[in-house]
Amino acid sequence: MLHKPFAMAALLAASCGAQAAADTDLAAIRSQIDEMKKSYEQRIAALEQKLAAAEAKPSAQPAARTAPVALAAAPSVAPRTEVAAEPVANLRQPAPASGFNPEVSLILQGQYKNMKNIAERGITGFVPAGGHDHGDGAIEGINKRGFSVDHTELVLAANIDPYWRGQAILAMLDGSVEVEEAWFQSLAIGHGVGLKGGRFRSGIGYLNEQHPHMWDFADAPLMYQAMFGTHGSYAQDGVQLKWLAPTPIFLEFGAEFGRGANFPGNDRNKNGSGAGALFAHIGDDLGVSNSWRAGISYLKTAAKGREAHVEDVNGLEAATAFDGDSTTWLADFVWKWAPNGNPAYQNFKFQSEYFSRSEKGHLNCSDDEGAGNACDPLAAGDSVTSRYKTRQSGWYAQGVYQFTPNWRAGLRYEQLDSGTRDFGSNGANLVVDSYKPKKASAMVDYSWSEFSRLRLQYAQDKSMAGITDHQWTLQYIMSLGAHGAHKF
Repeated sequence: MLHKPFAMAALLAASCGAQAAADTDLAAIRSQIDEMKKSYEQRIAALEQKLAAAEAKPSAQPAARTAPVALAAAPSVAPRTEVAAEPVANLRQPAPASGFNPEVSLILQGQYKNMKNIAERGITGFVPAGGHDHGDGAIEGINKRGFSVDHTELVLAANIDPYWRGQAILAMLDGSVEVEEAWFQSLAIGHGVGLKGGRFRSGIGYLNEQHPHMWDFADAPLMYQAMFGTHGSYAQDGVQLKWLAPTPIFLEFGAEFGRGANFPGNDRNKNGSGAGALFAHIGDDLGVSNSWRAGISYLKTAAKGREAHVEDVNGLEAATAFDGDSTTWLADFVWKWAPNGNPAYQNFKFQSEYFSRSEKGHLNCSDDEGAGNACDPLAAGDSVTSRYKTRQSGWYAQGVYQFTPNWRAGLRYEQLDSGTRDFGSNGANLVVDSYKPKKASAMVDYSWSEFSRLRLQYAQDKSMAGITDHQWTLQYIMSLGAHGAHKF
């Protein structure tokens, strides 16, 4: 019977030995964990010291205030913020460029256009605003039939230092180069204040700040062509001040003062400001799928001897020169939708703008190149000067639906009103057309990526009285290199 106590003692001894071994292993594991913690804490402390030292030094690459909202030109592959992001983020500073490697991009655009051959194409009832004719004898962009290359845009941009950013956009076509934009912009004023100086697209309206490769259709709406010409934008040589209010919703105010050399004004070679603009924008998100923005803008400028060629009552061409003030009001609204805020597969964008322009001053009507017309009642070289007063308006509305990651389709309808035009005594000399130009367009485009797009567009154009022009356009847009985010 003695073997049982010995057996029990042996089992107890083995159990105690196993427990001792287990305790030893646990102690070793705890020791290893403690050593790893100390090692990582030391490494983290070292990295924090490096970060603090780097932040203490001046940098040519300050952090962007917010992330950009879109990639290149195509919403089909853009992140959620392209369609449904909070509008406040859309108008802040872009991501910084390297101080040694400026952002460089090249925009290639071209088209094939099939339409009627109409001499002196224009918009009935509206003074021709001109366009990018790039030299004498060239054909404006809207008049080119067949194959053609549109502007090739070279974009150079970079942060200058922690306080300023600069950008230049050069447009090249058929051996000529023009400076479309060349500006510097503040980065560090703070308190929601932004300052821009140089040559820039004005902040009025919605479409005005966008370059043609950003448009959803192959051409600018009639409204913008009537206001500013076939290039479809108003640019200032001057200074722009913006203020982003610290409110829960997006609320922005802006003011501009510039040379005022572009239509509806002209270059008067004067000291001080030749044109001024004011604008305000408000916007917000509605849930996760919808966002909107609305705005109102005001542009005031003047003209001295602004030339135009019109038809007189005898069917001859007469030359006119306008001296006076021009005032333009604009209202814009944009709404974007993407299911659950993700536009990668589907999204919809609606936009609409309205303008009203009034001009008041004097109009001089004279013989055009010695041909003799009703403006020369006495002899060639005489002219008639009378009062001039007009009020004209117009609008457009469009919707674009992306139904797959690569395909989009859109419709646009637009209408202008030549309105009331008082030519004074020259009303007896000149043909004063009262007309409401109209145009309807449909487009479909395919984007291989955010950098390449092919678009087919059809338009029924009734912008000239008595003419219905069925226009077909096949357009390509290719973006090379770095390309900043687009605005909301």
